[in-house]
Amino acid sequence: MKTRLIAHREVSAIGLGGMPMSIEGRPDSARSVATIHAALEAGVTLFDTADSYHLHSDEVGHNETLIAGAIASWGGDTSTVLVATKGGHLRPGDGTWTIDGRPEHLKRAAEASLKRLGGDAIGLYQFHRPDPAVPYADSIGALRELLDAGTIELAGISNANPEQILLAREILGGRLASVQNQFSPAFRSSEPELRLCDELGIAFLPWRPLGGILSAASLGDRFPAFASVAAARGVSPQVACLAWHLSESPHVIPIPGASRPESIRDSVQATEFTLTAEESATLDAA
Repeated sequence: MKTRLIAHREVSAIGLGGMPMSIEGRPDSARSVATIHAALEAGVTLFDTADSYHLHSDEVGHNETLIAGAIASWGGDTSTVLVATKGGHLRPGDGTWTIDGRPEHLKRAAEASLKRLGGDAIGLYQFHRPDPAVPYADSIGALRELLDAGTIELAGISNANPEQILLAREILGGRLASVQNQFSPAFRSSEPELRLCDELGIAFLPWRPLGGILSAASLGDRFPAFASVAAARGVSPQVACLAWHLSESPHVIPIPGASRPESIRDSVQATEFTLTAEESATLDAA
């Protein structure tokens, strides 16, 4: 497994996004655990989750607990595994999503996430989404306090614009480790954030890199250029897409979601698949 860096932490160049295993349409726990074990067996050492990845109001942190338990039950070496979680987004249990970026909420949420994940500190804690009702600097200030207290090892942000990236980096004293934004063939509006992270040496973690739970399977149909490159190289369009992500910058670490072992096994093939300059240009223009 090829690796990349999130700050000083070396992780697999492809991570696993845990959300599909805990929200609407989620599989039974046995299949989820099998998926996480398959990822570990394939060399995946980055797992992305959030306290809001759940269905019902009484199961906050469902995905954190699932991932922590599956990692603990795997028989191999997990000493290099980095679990990245997020706080500041909530699900009341009625299918909606809400936001709470108040510093007091983020600090309480981080403490609760740490209890679910176990260990001495959360590997990577990310502010999930800006809260229009709370000054962004106040929310990031909570991350700084969590860093200084040792509750979290690394701090990141999600769904941020360039100005927020620069502000977070300043408030954290240069310790902004990652930015997690949506980016895919269908959603390229986070290109400025990706380029800024590349310039600053900050890890950029594209969420929904294949287009999301309902669209990933049809990626090749929706974007024929990816299907064409994939067919010529004997891989799936999804592998070609993840290889395209990796070619965008050495700081990009895609985190495709998966709820089946075969899905993550396919995804990790992208780390061994290098696009030619011509192929990259074709996919950039697709």
